Amino acid sequence: MAITSANQLELLQTAEAVAREKMIDPDLVIEAMEDSLARAAKSRYGSEMDIRVHIDRKTGNATFTRARTVVEDEEVENYQAQFTADQARAYFEPSKNGNAHWLRDGQVLTDFAGKPQPGDVFQEQVPPVDLGRIAAQSAKQVILQRVREAERDRQYEEFKDRAGTIINGVVKREEYGNIIVDVGRGEAILRRNEKIGRESYRPNDRIRAYVKDVRREARGPQIFLSRTDPQFMAELFKMEVPEIYDGVIEIKACARDPGSRAKIAVISYDNSIDPVGACVGMRGSRVQAVVGELQGEKIDIIPWSEDQATFLVNALQPAEVAKVVFDEDATRIEVVVPDEQLSLAIGRRGQNVRLASQLTGLDIDILTEEEESKRRQAEFNARTKLFMDALDLDEFFAQLLVAEGFTNLEEVAYVDLDELLSIDGVDESTAEELQTRAREHLEAANKAALENARALGAEDSLIEFEGITPQMAEALAKDGVKTLEDFATCADWELAGGWTTQNGQRVKDDGLLEPFGVSLEDAQNLVMTARVMLGWVDPTELESAEAGAGEEEQEAGV
Repeated sequence: MAITSANQLELLQTAEAVAREKMIDPDLVIEAMEDSLARAAKSRYGSEMDIRVHIDRKTGNATFTRARTVVEDEEVENYQAQFTADQARAYFEPSKNGNAHWLRDGQVLTDFAGKPQPGDVFQEQVPPVDLGRIAAQSAKQVILQRVREAERDRQYEEFKDRAGTIINGVVKREEYGNIIVDVGRGEAILRRNEKIGRESYRPNDRIRAYVKDVRREARGPQIFLSRTDPQFMAELFKMEVPEIYDGVIEIKACARDPGSRAKIAVISYDNSIDPVGACVGMRGSRVQAVVGELQGEKIDIIPWSEDQATFLVNALQPAEVAKVVFDEDATRIEVVVPDEQLSLAIGRRGQNVRLASQLTGLDIDILTEEEESKRRQAEFNARTKLFMDALDLDEFFAQLLVAEGFTNLEEVAYVDLDELLSIDGVDESTAEELQTRAREHLEAANKAALENARALGAEDSLIEFEGITPQMAEALAKDGVKTLEDFATCADWELAGGWTTQNGQRVKDDGLLEPFGVSLEDAQNLVMTARVMLGWVDPTELESAEAGAGEEEQEAGV
C-alpha cells in the first residue's frame, strides 16, 4: 500500500465513514491515521527519529516530516530528535524550497533574527513510505485502537448523566445469568442479582431498567442496570404520576423486597391534593401500572410525616400500634402492639418490620403489650433492689424513688437537692442523707474497680485518660485492653456495640463500654482523641476533615 497512490481522498472518505458508523468526530479518526502512519514510517527511518505525519483535511494529502527539537546542551539524550542551539544555527533560516520550516510555540516562525531557543522545532519533509503488509496491519491496529477509545469516551460522556434514570433497551444475550442489554449507542449489563425474582429474558425482548451506575473502565464504559433498586420504583411512579413529575408530590422514602412487597412514603405540598390517592390513581390505575412492571410486587403507599413516631406508625401499616418508645439517641425504637397484632406487624418472615425499618432508617423492636408490661416490671424490680442494697432503704422507699423516675445511683447522688425534696415525705435531712449514701457507695465502687483494673494490668495511661471511668477501665482490662495504645486500636463498634446480619438474621454485638451508656459517637470521639494524644493522627487534618464533613451536611440540607 503506497500513501502516494492516486486517490488520496480515500483517506478522508474512510475517516468520514468510520466516524459516521461509530458516531465520533472525524478528526479523531484522521489523527489516529496520522499516528499509525508515523509509527509505520519510524520502522523505515529509525525508531529514534521523531517522524510526524499530517493529513490535509481537504485534499487527503499525507505529508511526512522529521522533527528535531532545540534543547539545552546538557539535556540532549536523542541525537536523532534533539540538537543544541549551536547545532541548530546551521538550519536557522527560511526554507528555500518550502520543504522545511521552524515552529515556535506551535506557530510557524517567520522572524529569524537572533538564534534558536530551547523548545523551537525544526521540521523537514522526508519521502513518504510504502507500507508493507506487516506495517499496514500494524497501522490498521493503531487506527482501530484509537477509534475504540474515542467510541468509549463518547459512550461514557453520553451515559454518565443518565445514572439515576430509567432506560429502555433490547436484550442481546445472556452471559452466566447476567443480561446484556442494547441501549442504543452502547451496551449495558443487568446482573443476575439485580433482576426481580426469577425473571428470564430472551434475545430481542424489550426491557426497562434503572441506570444504577456508569463507570469508566479500561475495557470501556460499564453501564450497570437494576430492576431491584428502590429508586427504580420511585422513577416508575414519577413516570405514572404527573404530580410527582411536577414536584407537587414528593417521594420521601421507599423500601423494597423485590418481587414481593414494597413501601413508599409520599408527601404533598398542595393541601388540596391527597398524595396517597394521587399515587393510587382512578381505580388503582396508576399504582397497577407500576405493579405490572415490577412483576406483581405489592406496594403500600403511606403518607410521610416529620414526626418520627407518626411516620413509623404509618410505616407499620396494616398493623395497629399501641405505643412507640424512642431511646435517647433516637436510632433505635420500640413499638408496642396488641397481642393479636404481633404477627401482622412483623409480617411473613419479618418482611413488614424489615421494610418499615428501611423506610424510616430506624432499628425497630416490636413487643406485645404483655411483653412490655413484663419487661417494665422486671426493670422496676431491678432498680428497686439496687436502691435497697446500695442505699440501705426499705422496699417502699426504694419503690418510691423508682416511681419518681430515678434509674441509677448517679442520678440520686448528683441530682439537684430540690428534686429529692419534691418527693412526698422527704425532708432536707433525708435528702442529704440519701445523697451522702449514694456518693459513698459510688466512691467505694470506683475504688474497688480501680484496684481490680490495676490488678488486671491496666496502666495509668488508660486509667487517667479523660472519659474513662474506673469501671470502664476494669471492663477494658478484663478484655485485654490495658494501655492507651490498646484502646486507640479499638474500633468504635467494639466499644459501643452494634448489629450484624448473619444468615439473614440481625445479631447483636455487645460493646465493651455499652453497659456504661457509651454511644457510637462517644466511642468515635474517645478513640480519635487517644490517637491524637499518641501522635497517630494529626489534629489539624482531623479538624479539616470535620469541617469538610460539616460542609457536606450543609449542602445536603442536614
